[in-house]
Amino acid sequence: MNFKRLGLAVAAVFGAIWVTDFLIHGVWLRPDYQASAGLWRTEAEMLRHLGWMLAGQFLAAVAFTTLWARGFAPTACWRCAVMYGLFMALFREAVGLVFYSVQPIPGELSVKWFCAGLAQGMVLGVVAFLVYRPAATAPGGSQ
Repeated sequence: MNFKRLGLAVAAVFGAIWVTDFLIHGVWLRPDYQASAGLWRTEAEMLRHLGWMLAGQFLAAVAFTTLWARGFAPTACWRCAVMYGLFMALFREAVGLVFYSVQPIPGELSVKWFCAGLAQGMVLGVVAFLVYRPAATAPGGSQ
């Protein structure tokens, strides 16, 4: 495993998580959150907890990227990257279905989370693929 490329890939995936989360939750789903404001922390409280959110996003980026680099990058292709991201997202979004069953989250919001999560996962798979590519093999098979 190439740790320099891994570090760059973790940073890229973390950045992609941050940007896509902002677009999904801060832009697209903002009206849904405002309509169900009683379920969430106030904006001021969320800002006080921002470090925890960033830590969670960073840990997700580390796990996602390390698993990609260790298990999938050596034989990677575009399709592989998209499928990897999709299956990682399915694993993560399964928790959302559990949350829906135990918390009073509006059904429409739960569906939007699920669909956005799948799309986000596929984007993250492509980002990991583009940044953490296998090293080119030199003639004779050595790297």
